[in-house]
Amino acid sequence: MHDTPAIKPQAQPRSAYRVFRSLTTRWMDNDAYGHVNNVVYYSWFDTAVNAYLIEQGVLDIAHGETIGLVVETQCRYFAPLAFPQTVEAGIRVARLGASSVRYEIGLFAQGAPLTAASGHFIHVYVDKATRRPTPLPLNLKTVLERLL
Repeated sequence: MHDTPAIKPQAQPRSAYRVFRSLTTRWMDNDAYGHVNNVVYYSWFDTAVNAYLIEQGVLDIAHGETIGLVVETQCRYFAPLAFPQTVEAGIRVARLGASSVRYEIGLFAQGAPLTAASGHFIHVYVDKATRRPTPLPLNLKTVLERLL
């Protein structure tokens, strides 16, 4: 039996993403090694996507009846980011299911042509009260289709 070589992940260009959001690094984001700690990247993913959904009027964190729960997440790192630096998060939707969405996010140093990191997370949308999967609301689905 022969091992199939793994495909090495590659940094992606800006053209791979549909919308962008600027994020600011903070002093506390740097770790002892002088770059942004890996856990901060996941926070940026969450912030970029949820802020976009709020701005589009399809996520009401206080009164909405449908919420998205993260069931999977991953990040790959290609180049360091550090304070003080502005980060630009590119967002796209890779898969849109009946009640789930796979968001893919690329993090770029301001003005850089390729991702410093890229990753994804999957939201399963559930009823806020029962926590059972529910179909994507039409207004949310419409906004997400623009990111495919």
